Amino acid sequence: MKKIIHILAFSIIYLGAYNTYAQDETEPANEDKPVRPMFESAYLMDNQSVLVYQKKTFEWVIQHRFGTIDNGISDFYGLYGISNIRMGFTYVPLDNLAIGYGITQDKMYQDFNVKYSILRQTRSGSMPVSLTYYANAAVDSRTEEEIEFFANSTDRLSYFHQVIVARKFNSKLSLQLSPSYSHFNAVPAFEDNGNVVATMDNDHLAISLGGRYKVTSQGSITVDFNQPITDHFSNDPESNFSIGYELATSSHAFQVFIGNYWGLLPQSNNFHNQNSEFLIGFNITRLWSF
Repeated sequence: MKKIIHILAFSIIYLGAYNTYAQDETEPANEDKPVRPMFESAYLMDNQSVLVYQKKTFEWVIQHRFGTIDNGISDFYGLYGISNIRMGFTYVPLDNLAIGYGITQDKMYQDFNVKYSILRQTRSGSMPVSLTYYANAAVDSRTEEEIEFFANSTDRLSYFHQVIVARKFNSKLSLQLSPSYSHFNAVPAFEDNGNVVATMDNDHLAISLGGRYKVTSQGSITVDFNQPITDHFSNDPESNFSIGYELATSSHAFQVFIGNYWGLLPQSNNFHNQNSEFLIGFNITRLWSF
């Protein structure tokens, strides 16, 4: 899997060095303007996409993950299994800057996030790629009656940082490469002869590679692969592969897919995923302009 990432990452960089970008019919090559959006949604299944919406756009998103399909018909291939849901809200107050808030059913994570478009690929090829930075801070908001794991209130906090590099190769194909850094203030540990031994590092590095290929004016095939990099003392997380289909209009996007990430907070997925079985998920976004 790591070799595949290296090959595809090299391909993005190699192809991005040339100004042979196949323009849409509505995108003249002599205009030094940003290309039309590479993705229809700010989400690419289990990851953020490079897209930041236009100024004064408000987004409402519902993300849902069903149970794994390995139980077969007993829970209808996970559709009646244990599910996970996140509801999020994002607003773009300034050009290229989005701020948001979300709450997740799992561990009642509340996350505050920011996303900033640093560079945008141009139609002329003078800027061959787009570059976006995404970050969040999350708090595990379960009550003390529900969990006794945290000794201090700061133990509830976790953080996520991601740089997204993307290129639109033509009117159909867009790819992105996204290294990320996750941090949890508290990690699983055990006591050994009076000493506390952590089973995982507090920090975790990972990388994802994803993209979409348009097959109709409103429909696209989407693919995403996530690979952990950090080796922990134990409980190394599993990688993730997702493939799905997206239907989009000017104000809606619906993504349905299969993958093996059950979590919805990115640092939780990258850090804690122990699931190697596939499950069905979907994302629904609705946009308003104010």
